[in-house]
Amino acid sequence: MADNTQTPGDFNWLELQTSDSASARAFYTALFDWEYAEVPLGPDDTYTIFNIGGKTTAAAYQLGSDMLAQGIPPHWGLYVSVIDADASAAKAQQLGGTVPMEPFDVMDQVRMAVLQDPTGAQISIAQPINNTGLGLVDKPGSFVWTDLFSPDSTRAAEFYCGLFGWTTYVGDSPYIHFKNGEKYIAGSMPGTLQPGMPPHWLPYIGVESCDAGAEKAKSLGATVHYGPVTMEGIGRYAVLADPQGAVFAVFESGR
Repeated sequence: MADNTQTPGDFNWLELQTSDSASARAFYTALFDWEYAEVPLGPDDTYTIFNIGGKTTAAAYQLGSDMLAQGIPPHWGLYVSVIDADASAAKAQQLGGTVPMEPFDVMDQVRMAVLQDPTGAQISIAQPINNTGLGLVDKPGSFVWTDLFSPDSTRAAEFYCGLFGWTTYVGDSPYIHFKNGEKYIAGSMPGTLQPGMPPHWLPYIGVESCDAGAEKAKSLGATVHYGPVTMEGIGRYAVLADPQGAVFAVFESGR
């Protein structure tokens, strides 16, 4: 799929929260050949929207001093499309989650909220108003997959399936596949990427060559945490941290 057709339950936005927006912007535009536009948020703040050929691939903004003081590190966040953000936030609490940020309108674009699942991982929800979400997915330079790393992936799966209507498939390994309708959209593995790392969602961004992408990222100041490695019949991936420390993965499809 090239152009994104948004369906409730799909991931519909990819957002970087960073400690240095100018440096992060330079890194990602060089790595993925993204272009960008700046949207004013206030006298001194802007919101960066990345794109390929005018089709939105991701967004970014700088962490405020209050967030940095709380120890919030640079990170990538994901949004899931919902029909009713208020109803979804209420349902998340009924299912054992919490709502660190209650539903609110982002100008006339979306109504959003930040949720935390019962195992500690955070995810955002977005009810579209005038923003239709990502314009490009499943192609090099765009969002292609995400994995949830959780100490209790089974409990987390129950939460997300109850909240978004996802279903699961589990094969011979502990890895859980999430489906939205007939479409595989994400997965989950017990544990975390590194000792002491909190539960989180890890986004994968497509590349033509995983090895070349990882090497280019290193040359631009990134750290390679894992890989590149091959998943037989699926593809090749590597887990990286950008120069500010936000963790993401690059993925080369083998299909």
